[in-house]
Amino acid sequence: MATRLTIDPVTRIEGHLRVDVVVDGGQVTDSRVSCTMWRGIETILRGRDPREAWVFAQRFCGVCTTVHAMASVRAVEDALEMPIPPNAQYIRNLILIAHALHDHIVHFYQLSALDWIDVTTIPKADPAKATALGESLSEWRGNSRPEMRKVQDKVKALLTSGQLGIFQNGYWGHPAMHLEPEANLLLLAHYLQALDFQREVNKVVAILGAKTPHIQNLAVGGVMNAINLDNDATINMDRLWAVKGHFDAVVDFIHQVYLPDACALAGLYPDWFRYGAGVRNYLAVPDLPADGASTTYDLPGGTIFDGDLHTVHPINSPRDAWWRDGVTEDLTHAWYEGGVQQPWKGETIPAYTEFQDDGKYSWVKAPRFQGRPMQVGPVANVLVGYAQAHPLTRKWTDLALARVSAAAGRPVTVDDLQSTMGRYLARAIRSAMLIELASRHWELLANGIGHGDVATYVPPTFPKGTVEGVGFHEAPRGTLSHWVVVENGILRNYQAVVPTTWNASPRDSYGVAGPYEASLLGNPVADTDKPLEVLRTVHSFDPCMACACHVLDTTGRTVATVKVL
Repeated sequence: MATRLTIDPVTRIEGHLRVDVVVDGGQVTDSRVSCTMWRGIETILRGRDPREAWVFAQRFCGVCTTVHAMASVRAVEDALEMPIPPNAQYIRNLILIAHALHDHIVHFYQLSALDWIDVTTIPKADPAKATALGESLSEWRGNSRPEMRKVQDKVKALLTSGQLGIFQNGYWGHPAMHLEPEANLLLLAHYLQALDFQREVNKVVAILGAKTPHIQNLAVGGVMNAINLDNDATINMDRLWAVKGHFDAVVDFIHQVYLPDACALAGLYPDWFRYGAGVRNYLAVPDLPADGASTTYDLPGGTIFDGDLHTVHPINSPRDAWWRDGVTEDLTHAWYEGGVQQPWKGETIPAYTEFQDDGKYSWVKAPRFQGRPMQVGPVANVLVGYAQAHPLTRKWTDLALARVSAAAGRPVTVDDLQSTMGRYLARAIRSAMLIELASRHWELLANGIGHGDVATYVPPTFPKGTVEGVGFHEAPRGTLSHWVVVENGILRNYQAVVPTTWNASPRDSYGVAGPYEASLLGNPVADTDKPLEVLRTVHSFDPCMACACHVLDTTGRTVATVKVL
């Protein structure tokens, strides 16, 4: 007999998400995904000076603020067709790399690991065997027997107290959790260690961005970081070496802990390469520009259709017609007025109804590329790079797949990445790539300064009439783009098409489901009272439901007034 389950809210994500699934015969046969909050910053930005838009736009989110600020300034610069100084490009890239590493570490350990490890089995673990398991994976210094014993004692104390704190509401004892107690102990030890390393790398964002979250150093035309090697208040050699030191401090954690853990987990749960593929169309945009004019990028972009890597079509820049002409948003099942819109002509006019299975049921619009749903995120980034024989992507993907194959006892290929487990593995692969690129962009910045180049900003000039621009960024959760229309130096329209909008999109006017909904079909559900398997697939996308929400009263009543002095 079919059973309908509603999970509301989904936790260990950013923002508010509702998932409805129908379970029949032990697997999901239908699904609806709903974002339960409205984001109206696009409306706020109309009529404003384009130079200040990034300050507002990064309030789309309370966590991934940096990415929206970056996409915003890039959109205005694209409209003005203006290059920026190379130093500004490298400083921006270092901020983006640091933010992405912080995000991926937090996602794997703090937001997702508890879907796979059973904390309550840890008292049964043998710390010596946990250490031996860790030593079989890498030479990580944090795998010692005293470390394992210390973590086990902490867990025992929690369980004995009866107050599990952050571990209170896990689906402990679930039949889909089958790791040995020693593996659970090792991964929980790394969960705790990860808290230090995500903070360590995020210090780079604070140093270069002046604060985090919500950086303060961007400008249309570059960055506001002054460079003067003789001034303690600017970027000087001390700060450059501090940035390098924070990146260097996480290299071993990514190479010896995060990537080995992700490979080991994938090898121990190989069945999850069979679930969660969903939409097999992929979209990624190029990122980490290597020059001021953004003519070359260190990470490739492109599209793949129907899961066939041979269909890859590159995207080379934000001015690429394949990209600019391909994106639309379908509002048929979203709580907005309108139908299918191109972003430059898009509107964000709320039209709330009750949750309707066959009508409107989400605040998320349905982006489409050439009319088709697309999956975005690190798995798209890796597949698009691999299909184009990008050397860095191939290097780390092949290494990871070899490790997973050894752990699983069978070949695991790049096509297997199109799955729930593939999304977890792709984030670890991307992290290994990014930490390598951090060294390259730090050297580009340091070498430029060493040759006397200290420029970081050129002032923008706004023409008479109307210009359009799009700024994109391959954010931790996937392809992010901001679309601007500037008329006589003022924003006439502003639309953001964010990664979670692509992945969490509701059905479109043809009834075609988005990636979240499609990925849930066929997922096993062993216990309808504890739908752990549904959460595994949803969490694999790293949902971020536009955290900067607005409280909406459908009667028009003012909910709150804030006076800023």
